[in-house]
Amino acid sequence: MSKQASEKNSNEVRHSAIAGACAGFVSSIVTCPLDVIKTRLQVKSFVFGHDNADHKGFMGASRVISRIWHEDGLRGFYRGLGPTVIGYLPTWAIYFCVYDAGKKFFSSEFPLAQQHPYAVHIASAMIAGATSTTTTSPMWVVKTRSMLQTSSVPEEHQYRNMIDAFSKIYKREGFMAFYKGLLPSLLGVFHVVVQFPLYEHFKSLTAEAQRGEPLTSGSILLCSGGSKMLASIVTYPHEVLRTRLQMIPTSTTLKGVTQTHYPSLLQTIYSIAKSEGIPGFYRGMGVNLVRTVPSSGLTILTYELIMHYLATHASKS
Repeated sequence: MSKQASEKNSNEVRHSAIAGACAGFVSSIVTCPLDVIKTRLQVKSFVFGHDNADHKGFMGASRVISRIWHEDGLRGFYRGLGPTVIGYLPTWAIYFCVYDAGKKFFSSEFPLAQQHPYAVHIASAMIAGATSTTTTSPMWVVKTRSMLQTSSVPEEHQYRNMIDAFSKIYKREGFMAFYKGLLPSLLGVFHVVVQFPLYEHFKSLTAEAQRGEPLTSGSILLCSGGSKMLASIVTYPHEVLRTRLQMIPTSTTLKGVTQTHYPSLLQTIYSIAKSEGIPGFYRGMGVNLVRTVPSSGLTILTYELIMHYLATHASKS
């Protein structure tokens, strides 16, 4: 590879990372309140080591909103914003960087890839999703714990800030607590396997309809929003499982000895199926769609616009 080609690839990787990070930053701030509501809807009740958890307070979006406002005011809708922003920055930077690099690699190294673009998009999306999910898992555990906090949570489980959350989780539960819910998160890689190939397909169809004209912002929003909606509906249960596994573990005291319970993935699936049925795996999906569809559109639009700006700026310099 020539020095010029190497520099071009290096610039493209850097541009993907910058555009992805900016896209994640914008999206996380705009949609944080809906993310808080969705996260709480996914949990039937909060159990923080006591038996008087309210089993009826989170049965609908209106009740969730009312309770958040009553207990924490406006601030309650932005719980977990810190880890969310810090988590989304590397998540999307890594994702888009690996995704674009994967598409280039498979297209150049495997001649048959040119004939099967869907396979290239699926393989690239899987690798990018698994890489970003595994790398940023600790941030999402802290985010989930923070979003599930209310003023009624016992003092020992209150997190003053993100650093305090990391410290308390590590001291009480150990390093592996930061990877709770990783397995369903990795299963969620199938989400991007559905979303991004669909997005690429919708873009191709739109480009054909527009006879090769550059895609407008509205077209990008429609393509990304449509692909995100379909992917979310198909793969939503993994989000509920991930949230349940990332909750603060329950504790029971028997003969003066406190035991902490960490449910497994199979136990969580069985518990939801037994007590809540199939609808339990789709808790909060309505709010999730209201959040993720515009969020995805905003994320991908921001990414595409920044990539276009960086590419244009680089060509002029």
